[in-house]
Amino acid sequence: MKSSVSIVKDFTLGEVDKNLFSSFIEHLGRAVYTGIYEPGHPTSDEQGFRKDVIDLVKDLNVSLVRYPGGNFLSGYNWKNGIGEKSSRPVRLDRAWHTIETNEIGIDEFYDWTVKAGTEIMGAVNMGTGSIQDAGDIVEYCNYPSGTYWSDLRIKNGHKNPFGIKTWCIGNEMDGPWQIGHLSAEDYGKKALEAAKIMKWTDENIKVVVCGSATTRMPTYPNWDRIVLENTYDLVDYISIHRYYENYGNDDDFLASFFDMDDFIKTACATCDYVKAVKRSKKTMYLSFDEWNVWYQEKQEPHPWEKAPRILEDHYSLLDALVVGGLAITLLNHADRVKIACLAQLVNVIAPIFTEPGKGAYKQTIYYPFRDISLYGQGTVLNPVVRTEKKVTEKYGEVPAVIFSTVYNEEKNEVSVFALNTHKTESSETVLDLTSFGKTSMFYRTELFGSDLNKKNSLEEPLAVAPANATLVQGENGTFTVSLRPASWNVFRFKVEN
Repeated sequence: MKSSVSIVKDFTLGEVDKNLFSSFIEHLGRAVYTGIYEPGHPTSDEQGFRKDVIDLVKDLNVSLVRYPGGNFLSGYNWKNGIGEKSSRPVRLDRAWHTIETNEIGIDEFYDWTVKAGTEIMGAVNMGTGSIQDAGDIVEYCNYPSGTYWSDLRIKNGHKNPFGIKTWCIGNEMDGPWQIGHLSAEDYGKKALEAAKIMKWTDENIKVVVCGSATTRMPTYPNWDRIVLENTYDLVDYISIHRYYENYGNDDDFLASFFDMDDFIKTACATCDYVKAVKRSKKTMYLSFDEWNVWYQEKQEPHPWEKAPRILEDHYSLLDALVVGGLAITLLNHADRVKIACLAQLVNVIAPIFTEPGKGAYKQTIYYPFRDISLYGQGTVLNPVVRTEKKVTEKYGEVPAVIFSTVYNEEKNEVSVFALNTHKTESSETVLDLTSFGKTSMFYRTELFGSDLNKKNSLEEPLAVAPANATLVQGENGTFTVSLRPASWNVFRFKVEN
């Protein structure tokens, strides 16, 4: 199998927003309790935050962390999570059938993000919550002082505002599983009023309205159109969510990027339709603020309890390859997708996994996400790609090998990400960088293995991990490389003149 990629410096798609490399923490399962927060753990700091987890989050280079949900958001009263911990009420979280102690709230989570080197993407409750609640939390978090809520934040230990710049107005309000589910028209009207009170409280924030929770919703994409017709002039992003799982056909699963690509294109087309109807000059951007591999069919009932072990998918090499394909797709839509949140961050469908009282390790999906967060900064280019096709049962004919190319002018570097989805054939690939002048390959890694079902664990934390590969000497700006079967590949080139 052969492929070629002609990378032309002037063929630009768009700048990568740093928030494309974001994630998500919800009060769900062990994401918070025994995930980021475990008082008494050998690595925990004075606030009970696990420093081993903080180190892994820093290594991932996560820009924003969406908080506090998720389905949890639509029944959550943020005011239960502030003030003295001893006086905070214990509540039922009806979204996930768990007990919420409210030990962690917005104040503590802000402290955690400072330690982890990331920022908060806030979220307001549009299920049981009111637009007044939405305005109050923005005031609590962002207003300097001299008002009830800002002075209460100061009393609770934070003199300086949190400065949360981006806010989600609700979560998956198109879904009948959501507490307080609304029709598109009703949600659009409520979201508009929430956006108004939030921006009147802090004119510097940007807000995200709920788009479709999945391509499989019967209201998709009409929901997005109706919501935008109500809110277009006042909001900054529309969110879309999509998860993928293996239903038994590996080739279909490896081609999940094809579905994500179509979803993004449809969302953009819907946004541009509303833009045309409104005669607007404003371009609506996408916040793909939930994406990952998630085996939803494996969920089982559980009793009411604090931090149960739910949604704890243990990822394989195959899952990591799929995540790599999704990451490439996000990069290749960097002109319109400005925020993307890998859901979630710790324990719950997550790249980081912990055990109470024990260690933490990197799941297989950790690696492709870290690769794009570290080396995907800059300008995404539009290369000319020639590759063979393969036929899938679900999507028909799809590319066997996919690529994304990013030029970082500040560092004089070009990064190429490549996924070979063919399980048995290598791809002899020519990377043509002649438009950059003199270049040299200085970094190359491969993620591959003979067993696609191999997983990492606390006992074998590096069972699946990328390996350094042989650097290739270029010839007149072209580099011929072999992409192993079923492999995730990263190449970095120095532009020398």
